[in-house]
Amino acid sequence: MGTYARQPAGFIRGEGCYLYDAGGEAYLDFVSGLSINNLGHCHPAVVAAIHEQAAALINTCNLYYTEPQAELAQLISENAFGGKVFFSNSGAEANECAIKLARKLGREQGGDAKHRIISLENGFHGRTMASLSATAQPAKQEPFKPLLPGFSYVPRNDIAALEAAMDDDVCALLLEPVQGEGGVYPLEASFLAAARELADRHRALLVFDEVQTGMGRTGRLFAYEHAGIVPDVMTLAKSLGGAMPIGATLAAPDYADVLGPGMHGSTFGGGPVPCAAGMAVFGELLKPGFLDGVAARGDHFLSALTGLAEEGLVVEARGIGLMLAVELDEPKAAGIVSQALDRKIIINNTSDTTLRFLPPLIADEGMIDQVIEFLRNALRG
Repeated sequence: MGTYARQPAGFIRGEGCYLYDAGGEAYLDFVSGLSINNLGHCHPAVVAAIHEQAAALINTCNLYYTEPQAELAQLISENAFGGKVFFSNSGAEANECAIKLARKLGREQGGDAKHRIISLENGFHGRTMASLSATAQPAKQEPFKPLLPGFSYVPRNDIAALEAAMDDDVCALLLEPVQGEGGVYPLEASFLAAARELADRHRALLVFDEVQTGMGRTGRLFAYEHAGIVPDVMTLAKSLGGAMPIGATLAAPDYADVLGPGMHGSTFGGGPVPCAAGMAVFGELLKPGFLDGVAARGDHFLSALTGLAEEGLVVEARGIGLMLAVELDEPKAAGIVSQALDRKIIINNTSDTTLRFLPPLIADEGMIDQVIEFLRNALRG
């Protein structure tokens, strides 16, 4: 089906920060498969884990226990805020689980009325019907109306609007700590703190969608660590499996048993192979100094992008860690992406005026400087 606006390029191999086409040409990849390849393409530790596990056991379905699933769940829980994990196959599915958990808990606490979920304008939580209903982007929602009832939206970083929207019928606030598909907009610490306080006041769950921000992308293992605001539920996917399909929904200890047997499920979710890959990813991210290096290179990249703004070439540079964007003063972002591809550099635009950068976390300063040099020349025209 023609559901993707594909770029005029095809690739047969990847290694580190580079993709290779059939002619052997190397492309510097600063999209990372939309942040699924945080360790770069075909990281040796991830490849070895996949090979070893695939040779032993590929899948059994979730009627039985497997060691990789249990061990990955423990890694997620111990490195976050405790609790239990439900595994699925994607970020949208992880968010579906969080929505169902919130709806069930709300019904137990306040009856049928306590079912409302508040998310943010310009946010993105997936394309399945419930996650799409939480995705307050009219262009994505319009073709599929009517959406599921019970979802409402407020502007990001608007504490007054959030407070006005909250009442005891709200069962969850669903937020991205940094809006990704919406253009890389970090939420302010004061807004996250207000969301935490309002959720507590109204007995609603605070759910952080860390599908794109999690697993080191912002220079911390999870983006919620920057503000120190701990959610009740967190969703992960994308780079969790080192580019293997996996999603995870972590519920804090107080909410870990809301969903019981038969209430939710996934045939393939948490299979041994993607879970083994996920364990390898954690092994790399948790090495001493790795995340500090991501933060340092993110500062270098943001500083260079801010320099473009000071030169008048872009309107704004924003983001955190290696999740960055620039805003242009004209709708020419797609053209810049095309020029980059011609120069064997892969970048991405989230709108006509927004360029987004999601390089592998192993990208070095020389690679960053190469992208900056291209941008400077392209923007000067």
